[in-house]
This record gives sequence, C-alpha cells and structure tokens, in this order.
Amino acid sequence: MKKGNLKQILLITDGCSNQGEDPVAMAALAQEKGITVNVIGVMENDTIDEKGLQEIEGIASSGGGISQVVYATQLSQTVQMVTRKAMTQTLQGVVNKELRQILGKEVDMEELPPDQRGEVMEVVDELGETADVEVLVLIDTSASMKTKLPTVKEALLDLSLSLNARTGNNRFSVFVFPGKKKEVEKLLDWTPNMELLSSIFPKLAVGGITPTGPALRVAMSHFKAKRSLKGLLSGDDEQYLEESM
Repeated sequence: MKKGNLKQILLITDGCSNQGEDPVAMAALAQEKGITVNVIGVMENDTIDEKGLQEIEGIASSGGGISQVVYATQLSQTVQMVTRKAMTQTLQGVVNKELRQILGKEVDMEELPPDQRGEVMEVVDELGETADVEVLVLIDTSASMKTKLPTVKEALLDLSLSLNARTGNNRFSVFVFPGKKKEVEKLLDWTPNMELLSSIFPKLAVGGITPTGPALRVAMSHFKAKRSLKGLLSGDDEQYLEESM
C-alpha cells in the first residue's frame, strides 16, 4: 500500500473569537477539503472561559479533529499527543471507508474478527509512520497569550523532533492571529525545519482581537491541494488530486 498525505491545522488558543467568520463553520469547510482541524486550549490559573471551551470543542468536532484543554506547562507533551492521535483517527476513518467499499456494507474495523482487526491496525500504524504530513500551526497571539508564547515555541520545537523521527516526510507552516498589520500573518512558510521559529518568535506582536474564523480561512488557502479519502489511502496523485480553493 502506498503512503498517503495527511493535512492538519493545529490551532493553539486561549479564548473566544471576536471578529470575522464563524470559526466552527470554517473548520467544517476545512474538513470538506480534506484538512483536519485540531484545537489545543491553553488555560492559566485553573480557568478557561465556558464560551471559549464550547468554541474549542465545536471547532475540533466540525473539523474532524481532536480538542484538548491544558495548562501552558503541559503544552509540549499535549501538542505531540494531539497531532499523533489525530493522524491515527484520520487514517482509521480512511480504512473504515475502504472496508465498507470492499465488503459492500456498513462496517468499521472494530466489528472485524480480532485477527483481521489486528492486521488492519498494523496497516494504520504503518501508514502513520510513512504518510507525508503537513501541519499548519495557527497560533492565537491576542493579548492574553503573551506570557504563554515561549511555551508555545518550545512545544512546536518538540513536535518537530517527534514527527521527524518518522520515516514519512513532514512539512510545517506557522501563522499567527492577529498579525501586525492584518488579521492573520504568515510567520513561517512550508518547511521541514521547525527550528527556524527560534529567530522569529521573539519579534511577535501581541494584539487584542481574536479573529479565529478568518485565521482558519487563510490557513485553508495555504494548503495547495487535497486528496479524496480514497486518494489518501492509495497515494494516487494523478487521479485524486483536486484544487482546494
């Protein structure tokens, strides 16, 4: 089985959006385009706004991803866990769809006999190691995130080391919102080297607004193309490559 290509947006935020489009609707659109949206809510002093929590969960749910709320001090480990878990979840969904096509009925891998289920999970694990991964990190730089940004940088560097231990190719891109002159700003274009963040992070400007919806819209447009689920599993670029916008 050929390797596929996994596309993820990893949203790191600590508050409610307050400008632009509905971020839950934007996340749903991203999923339609083959991009999983995962959300990490960063809290401080044991509290996170209830409305913010609902938004975090809603974005991840509509984006086909995973949400997790953590203290800033736990961020590094959580970023790796969420990214890995989302990869496995996406691949399991792809395999389930293929099983339904092969068997001609509604069936998930959990319904297979234990020996067959084990073989399918081996395929999922192998794909998780060999698939090419694109992770666009979307960082909330509103005023309340100022003290948390150094921890965010450390978490992303750890994520880079973790994913680069795989056999598949990895590419990262980083956007922040709000930017210095506009709602969303590209901090780092697609690269396999997350260490480039070190020189950029100290220069970040911190603003007051939280345009999460517009940020997700811009992030989507940064992925050049998508594969269908079948294309993701087969790796057939020629047949399944589609324009994303």
